[in-house]
Amino acid sequence: MKTSSPCYCVTVRRAAQTVTQLYDTVLAPSGLKVTQFSLLRAVARHGPASISTLAAAVYLDRTTLGRNLHVLECEGLVSFASGADLRERMVQLTDKGEAALAAAAPLWEQAQAMVREALGKEQLEALATLLAQLAAVAS
Repeated sequence: MKTSSPCYCVTVRRAAQTVTQLYDTVLAPSGLKVTQFSLLRAVARHGPASISTLAAAVYLDRTTLGRNLHVLECEGLVSFASGADLRERMVQLTDKGEAALAAAAPLWEQAQAMVREALGKEQLEALATLLAQLAAVAS
């Protein structure tokens, strides 16, 4: 079967994987991957927060978020406590998590600068607009 155009999903996924690899490479000296860095930033921004609140903020389902948070907990970067409702678990950064985030932030800024330099302001703005439109199609 021959198709007339490339699969848009595969194209977007390939681009996302390539950008993720760039950020992971730049962040490597911090010991964090970009997914971990982003999650720590979200916890810092929203925490202490329930897993449900955090899941909505980072666009992950609770199960996936829970697995990712468990890894960060095992590394001593986040901790859990009971919320007002004892069934609710609240997540927050530990001192070690705050230090890791602070150490990784300049590396993340470096990766951001690399992408900015490669694409330029106008193309980055266009990309952000296109990705928002694409996300709207999927929702």
